[in-house]
Amino acid sequence: MTPTTPLLLLTADPSHPLAHLALRYARAHLQSTAHKDNTQNSTLNVFFYGDAAHIANCLRWQSADQVNLTKEWQNLAEQYELSLPVCVSTALSRGVSDTDNSTRHQLDGNNLARGFALVGLSELAMMMQGSRHLMQF
Repeated sequence: MTPTTPLLLLTADPSHPLAHLALRYARAHLQSTAHKDNTQNSTLNVFFYGDAAHIANCLRWQSADQVNLTKEWQNLAEQYELSLPVCVSTALSRGVSDTDNSTRHQLDGNNLARGFALVGLSELAMMMQGSRHLMQF
């Protein structure tokens, strides 16, 4: 099997310019690939790690004059059938949890945004194995 799907590793906090650059890169890549292949299927792997886990927080408020990265990633994921995996350890340590982990760790609630999924680092390892290019933002 030849690795072909690029991997976009997001580590920047949503307030950092690199987090916005990653979204612009992903959008441009997916639009370009969809136009060439005449398909909407994802040709990009994405993984949220470290401070980028804040992007998956559905309680993160954004003023109207700023890009809401959470909603923009959700829209991109829906349009291109893109998975939005988030490292479970870095998410939990930043106060982002889904229902299962909230129950398991006796937390008071969950705030994982729709479309995002908490996963282990093995997911990242498998993506790296299947990728020719790794870009970190």
